[in-house]
Amino acid sequence: MTGPLISADSHVVPLPTFWREYLPARFRDRAPRVESTDEGDFTVFEGRRTPVMAINSIAGKKREGHGFAYRRFAEQVRGGHDPRARLVDQERDGIVAEVLYGGGPLATDDRELFFASHAAYNDWLADYCSVAPDRLLGVAYVPMSSPDDAAAEIRRARGRGLRGALLPASPPSGQWWDAEWRPIFDALVETAMPAGLHVGFGFARRHRFDGGPAFMSDVVMTKMEMAQPLADLVFGGVLARHPELRVVSVEAYIGWLPFVAEYMDHAYRVHRWWNELGLAEEPSAYLRRQVYATFIDDPVGVRERHTFGVDQLMWSTDYPHGESTFPESRAFAERAFAGVPADETRKMVFDNARRLYGISVAEA
Repeated sequence: MTGPLISADSHVVPLPTFWREYLPARFRDRAPRVESTDEGDFTVFEGRRTPVMAINSIAGKKREGHGFAYRRFAEQVRGGHDPRARLVDQERDGIVAEVLYGGGPLATDDRELFFASHAAYNDWLADYCSVAPDRLLGVAYVPMSSPDDAAAEIRRARGRGLRGALLPASPPSGQWWDAEWRPIFDALVETAMPAGLHVGFGFARRHRFDGGPAFMSDVVMTKMEMAQPLADLVFGGVLARHPELRVVSVEAYIGWLPFVAEYMDHAYRVHRWWNELGLAEEPSAYLRRQVYATFIDDPVGVRERHTFGVDQLMWSTDYPHGESTFPESRAFAERAFAGVPADETRKMVFDNARRLYGISVAEA
C-alpha cells in the first residue's frame, strides 16, 4: 500500500457569481454574471460571453463519447467550488490534503479592477480553505503591478492563511534577476511561502485551447518550457541570493528534469569564463536543493528519480481537471509506484509535500 496521499497540485474552480460578493463595493456592478441559455451557461463580463470550460471540472465524469458536453455549472464537480463537497471527494479518493491552484484574477484591461480582483480571489480562496486548513492549502495569485504591490499581497495572503504564491514565468518587465523584483523573493522567504510556477501561466504560448494539432502540440510544450524560468532563477542568482526560497515546478512533470540539471552544469562549465555569473556552486545544486516538481503519471521521471532527487518530487491528482486520477487515485498510485521502495514512494506521495508546506495531517 502507498499509505496516505497528498496532492501537491489540485485546483479550485469557483463559480463566477463569487465576484459580486468579494470585489470591493465600487466594482460589484461590473462583476461577471451568469447567463443560462439552451446552449448552456455563459459567463458574461465586459461584453464577452464565455462558455463553461468543461475540462476544468470533469474529474470522474464520463468523457468517451460525451466530448465537452458539460456546459452548465450545475454539471461540474462540486468540490471545485464547495469545500465541504471537496472533503467528501478527498475521503472517497484517499487524499488527506491538497495544494490548490487556479481561479483568478479577472481578465480585464482596467488596471484598478485587475489589481482588486487578485485580493478578491485570494480572500475567496482563504475562506474556502478555512473550512479545513490542514487539508485545503491555497496558493495566492500575486498582482504584478509593481514589486511592492506583489510583496504586500504575498504578506497579506499569508496572513489570511494561504500557503503558497503563484508567480508568472517571467515578470512583466525586465527579468527575475533584476534588483527591482527582489522584494517579491524577500516576501516569499519571510512568509515561508513556496513560489509556484504553473504550466500555462505567464508563458509565451497563446494557442493552447485551439483545436486539433495546435492543442496537442501545446500540451507537450507546456512541460518543456518550464526549463526557462528555472534556468532564469538559477543562472540569474535568485536562488543563490535567497537560499531559503523554495520554488515549485507545477504540472510540468519530471522526466525532463534530470537532463536539464545535467545540461545546465555542462553549459555553465563551458561558458562560465566569459559570463562570470559568480555562482558558488554548480547550477544543478540549486535546482536539487531549492526546486520541487509535481507530476501525475511520469514513468520516465519515476525511473530517473534519483538523478534529480527523490526528496524534491511530489505526486498530484489534478482534481477536478480532466486529467485527474479521481476517483481512483489510490489504485492509480499503486500502479504508478509499483516496484518503487515504500520509503521512496512515501516521500513522493506524502512526505515531500508535507515538509514543504508544513502540513499537519494524520499519517494513517
